[in-house]
Amino acid sequence: MKNTKKGILMVTMFATLLSFANEATLFNIKNDAERTALTLYNVKQGNLLSVKDINGVILFKEYIQESGTYTKGFDLTALPNGAYIFELDKDLEINTIPFTVKSNIVLFEKENEKTIFKPMVRVEGDKVYVSKLALNEEPLEIKIYFEGLNGSELMFTETIENTKIIERIYRLDGLNTGSYKIVFYTEGREFIKTIN
Repeated sequence: MKNTKKGILMVTMFATLLSFANEATLFNIKNDAERTALTLYNVKQGNLLSVKDINGVILFKEYIQESGTYTKGFDLTALPNGAYIFELDKDLEINTIPFTVKSNIVLFEKENEKTIFKPMVRVEGDKVYVSKLALNEEPLEIKIYFEGLNGSELMFTETIENTKIIERIYRLDGLNTGSYKIVFYTEGREFIKTIN
């Protein structure tokens, strides 16, 4: 019976993830000569909107204050020539909207918009459940560290490739009692989860 409940929970979780994956990134950009109006739909309070340059340097960041529709005007023409992205960091995903600035002209690259799905971690007793949606079958590297008085000790590492739905269960039973750090690497990003 216990495994049935876990199975139902996993199916429900992935159905939710897939419903998010099937929704198009709902935003609108109105680009005038000197002002760009960005409208994001279906945002939640606490989502993080940022503008980053090609090196990942954050030029602007703001936490969304109200759920629903978010609108803000930006003067992107003042940026130096180069490549940039709008990034919306949500609970389960990160949406990126790339754009370039050249001679005070802003061009949005709709064909290069991307959604990065974050790994989800759930802990039940001595078991760690990891799941991630990888629609383009991008690899996920997982490293599990024990955090002790003498620093971090790598306990396990794995790279998962060529699958759209990643699911793993790790058992921490019999290992050292204390804190663990799970580090995920995917699509040039690092995600960290600490377990006590």
